[in-house]
Amino acid sequence: MKSFLSLIPFASLIALIFICVSVFGTDALDGATQVSLLIASAICVLVGYLTGRVEWDALEREMTDKIASCMPSIIILLLIGAIGGTWMVSGIVPTMIYYGVQVLRPEWFLVSSSVFCALVSVMVGSSWTTVATIGVALMGIGRALGFDDGWVAGSIITGAYFGDKLSPLSDTTVLASSVSGTPLFTHIRYMMTTTIPTFCISLLVFTVAGLLINVSGSSDVAFLEELKDTFFISPWLLLVPVLTGVMIARRWPAMVVLFLAALMAAVVAGCCQPELIAQIAGRAEDGLLASYEGVMKVIYAPTRLQTGSEMLDELVRTGGMAGMMPTVWLIICAQVFGGVVTATGVLRDMMGLLLRFVRGTGTLVGSTVMTGIFCNVALADQFLSIILTSSVFKDIYRERGYESRLLSRTCEDGATVTSVLVPWNTCGLVQSTVLGVATLTYLPYCFFNLLSPVASIVFAAFGWGIRREEGGRGG
Repeated sequence: MKSFLSLIPFASLIALIFICVSVFGTDALDGATQVSLLIASAICVLVGYLTGRVEWDALEREMTDKIASCMPSIIILLLIGAIGGTWMVSGIVPTMIYYGVQVLRPEWFLVSSSVFCALVSVMVGSSWTTVATIGVALMGIGRALGFDDGWVAGSIITGAYFGDKLSPLSDTTVLASSVSGTPLFTHIRYMMTTTIPTFCISLLVFTVAGLLINVSGSSDVAFLEELKDTFFISPWLLLVPVLTGVMIARRWPAMVVLFLAALMAAVVAGCCQPELIAQIAGRAEDGLLASYEGVMKVIYAPTRLQTGSEMLDELVRTGGMAGMMPTVWLIICAQVFGGVVTATGVLRDMMGLLLRFVRGTGTLVGSTVMTGIFCNVALADQFLSIILTSSVFKDIYRERGYESRLLSRTCEDGATVTSVLVPWNTCGLVQSTVLGVATLTYLPYCFFNLLSPVASIVFAAFGWGIRREEGGRGG
């Protein structure tokens, strides 16, 4: 009975989110989804009282711990907002767009974006950093070329998460290998079995799409001239992303890198774009006070530049730190829900229901994948999803004689790559906010993220590359 009562909070959340999306559309994340999470949390507390397993002190403690655990992500998110504003107004992203539009041919843009993001992500070990820097520039180029936002964001996210998944510098890669007890490079090599084929299929789809889609964007001289008339364009501005890449390569902490990247761009904005800074400050003349006020607003406030071109106005609009606040609000509400379902034992009951269906290799891997996806929905955090999924299934894999690398790979296929597909998950929130594209808009085009869980289950069902250790009992 308790197991079935545990379905109520999740069914309620899914129903509330569905209603929100139906009524509010892309504006659902402006507040309706947050309220839905709190209502679902209240329903979960009620279920906890009905089952006699609620202690309010434990609830508060779990919610507080969950919110505290995501504070580094919130700080990084705010810094990404600062980078979005400073890199745009300083002319760094416009410079990338200016030269990128001239170099990248439309028919090869989607596949090139995915490959480029994959290479960068492998080197830096972070999908967030990749999307927040080169991904933003590629988004602008794609829009200038006339591609739909979903296609462009999908190609960027596909490449960024492929690289994040295979990079030895990635937090999720290290976490999945460590919690399952698998050596890091054994884990990475084994992941290639499912990761390489799914990425190749994704690149094939982007290649065909690029050749077939008839783009009608403005990649002509007029658009480039408007961009150059608005911003000071120079290859020297690319020194900031180069220096950012150097800091990343030297493995500086993410917060330090993002802060310095925003600070450098703010200085460049004040020096190279004085007229734009004065316009943002609302002052008639340039000057020290105007520069200070304008730069500060670029960092923390939304900015809209009047360029004379509607398309360009939309392209260079930024949100700053303030633009990230709805996302921060949503993360906090999601963590409240995650804390409540954990403290009341509702999540544990749901895991028990899943384990009932575990029989052979295919169902074991399938249950692991579905648990990772379910945790991404319920806990709204990929790190918690990886940890919990591995904890639930670790002993089962060991008892049945499966190698630990099968568990670590399945956790990545189920939890890591699908986190960006959940609108209220921290990854989905960050990427949709940074790229300016709703999660449900880019979701159908994230082919790598959609295919990875399927590939993991298919490979297990056919027994491809799966070995048992001696002494394990059959399943």
